[in-house]
Amino acid sequence: MVVGSLQATTAQEAEWRHATSLIGEPKYPPDFRHFDYVNPDAPKGGELRLSETGSFDSLNPILPKGEVATGIVGFVYETLMTSSEDEVSTEYGLLAEALAFPDDYSEVTYRLRENARWHDGEPVTADDVVWSFDKLVEINPQQRFYYQHVTGAEALDERTVRFTFDEAGNKELPHIVGQLPVLPRHWWEGTDADGNPRDIAETTVEPPPGSGPYRIATFSPGSTVTFERVEDYWGRDLPVNVGSHNFDRITYTYYRDLNVEFQAFKAGEFDFWLENEAKRWATAYDFPAVQEGKIRREKLENPYRSAGILVGFVPNLRRPLFQDYRVRRALNLVFDFETLNQTIFYNEYERVDSFFYGIPLRWEGLPQGRELEILETVRDLVPERVFTEEYRNPVNGGGRAHRQNMREALQLLQEAGFEQRNGMMVNKTTGEPFSFELLLNGPTIERVALPFAEDLRKLGIDMRVRSVEPSQYVNRVRSRDFDMIYTGWAQSLSPGNEQFDFFGSEAADREASRNYAGIKDPAVDALIRRVVFATDREELVAATRALDRVLMANQYVIPSYTSRNARIAYWDKFGRPEPLPEYSIGFPTVWWYDADKAARLQ
Repeated sequence: MVVGSLQATTAQEAEWRHATSLIGEPKYPPDFRHFDYVNPDAPKGGELRLSETGSFDSLNPILPKGEVATGIVGFVYETLMTSSEDEVSTEYGLLAEALAFPDDYSEVTYRLRENARWHDGEPVTADDVVWSFDKLVEINPQQRFYYQHVTGAEALDERTVRFTFDEAGNKELPHIVGQLPVLPRHWWEGTDADGNPRDIAETTVEPPPGSGPYRIATFSPGSTVTFERVEDYWGRDLPVNVGSHNFDRITYTYYRDLNVEFQAFKAGEFDFWLENEAKRWATAYDFPAVQEGKIRREKLENPYRSAGILVGFVPNLRRPLFQDYRVRRALNLVFDFETLNQTIFYNEYERVDSFFYGIPLRWEGLPQGRELEILETVRDLVPERVFTEEYRNPVNGGGRAHRQNMREALQLLQEAGFEQRNGMMVNKTTGEPFSFELLLNGPTIERVALPFAEDLRKLGIDMRVRSVEPSQYVNRVRSRDFDMIYTGWAQSLSPGNEQFDFFGSEAADREASRNYAGIKDPAVDALIRRVVFATDREELVAATRALDRVLMANQYVIPSYTSRNARIAYWDKFGRPEPLPEYSIGFPTVWWYDADKAARLQ
């Protein structure tokens, strides 16, 4: 629910407000001085060295092509609003000092801060906002879909911009418009040092001016990029920025191999490591820097308190091979998570059974109450098991349980039109082998995929595991050139319009959407609309659980596993607020460089 009550029905009469929240009311009043979780006296200075896996070839943040350098949006470019890290789905003014919208959420108006400036000294104007929105939806198909219900943006004067929507009742629209990155029109429509006109529709490695707390100092395409703090940053004293952006310089170094990247961290070539491999976390931190206390390790649950997730093997339903539910269920029966957890995961993980795993929006038990009422509206479009069975992942672990699941998988495949011939699983009618490629973004998941492939081979199924470098992976996924990938979706406590992009039929055939599976399900479409247009929190929760239940019942993904903790390691040269924000580790935004600690390391 968006905060506050409005006495008026038009945007012109609606009250200006400093914040918006999709759950309850904002924590901080209009006159707040800083967020509670920051150190308002945090020292400024020092350098932070970070890493990225992959490469980059562009400094243009809105293109659907190329790989943009990490940090462009956030460090260099800003948005109209910014989120607090101790609340859920709540935004406060950044470039905008206030927003207003009518009772029916049919439009929203933003008023820019009078002192907002680009790094070249030019003011940030409503015209910049309108131009940024127009170019974003013109150039980027994914963003065009995300903002599909925004029919237009209009500058009312130099500091005021209004966005209109194509239908009323979508409470999230004012919120997501606040996430719009704003770019300087005068620079992008100008010329470079050689007199050549710039083109926002093309990649560029010319450092752009932004309005944010950092500017690009140096870079080497595909290798490194360094941001330096803007001393005269216009927004440094805003309540949302006090205690933040404390490092003088932040450098990202890019690595193409994750193991090489970790060795570089051990050698002190960069400062912070977010661990994504259970075995490495359990066995690879016995080197001197850890033993001597120079590197600290922690498990922090903060980022997961408001984030649900589903991750796993995603079959491409655009391929006839995966269009039968029984085939997808058979693949899930074969996946032996329990053995993997015991042998290579050091029991660090838990199996995922929901698209909203870990948060209160996941399905629970059999449907009842409001959720059941919502599901009844699509009863003719969903399997009966949605109403009669709780979703359950198969339990393996080797031995009898695994053998039984393999037999059940074989039975399902036979019912779906396959049979074994000379040790190979083939289509009964065409004789075509059951063969497909699992496309991976680098080799990290190979240790999970290869045992899966070996078990599938016992049934005569040929799953070829292919790891490619990040840019090739991204291009193939964007163009739907894959049979199966390993990926996932993060979910918030306030799901909304992004669900159309995740699972909606319209997104299935749209290049670069996040409907990786190619789901085209009228029941799912209907339930997404119930989520987006929920009239209150109770209905939102019920509709989300109904959506989750239908997605899981159709086995659109073979779920894998997750850990509900962020495993971090870092060289002990930083200070940070205590406690950390409720829903984030706050890194690097509210951490700072501790010169005394750094001196001891040297």
